[in-house]
Amino acid sequence: MTDFRALLADLRRPQMMIRAARFGLSEYRRERDLKRLLNGQQPSPDRSVPRLLSEEERLEETRLSGDAAYSIARHIEVLIALMAEVRLLPRAGVKL
Repeated sequence: MTDFRALLADLRRPQMMIRAARFGLSEYRRERDLKRLLNGQQPSPDRSVPRLLSEEERLEETRLSGDAAYSIARHIEVLIALMAEVRLLPRAGVKL
């Protein structure tokens, strides 16, 4: 199984984006936000995290290329969802 917490910790993004995403965590509502970000779907965290990571990587490539279609608001929304969804994953080594 992929350690999504380690992948998230290794993301290197501008500090202001990370701060904005952390600030937005308190307003994250899974039912509302995840459906909007994942086209009406609300999969379990183990399925949503890979999809959010993929979307975040795409947004990062768009940002770095200087494409006019880049949306910083969307990028931060995806980062917020990614941080929140990773928190919902069971911790490795913890037996339920």
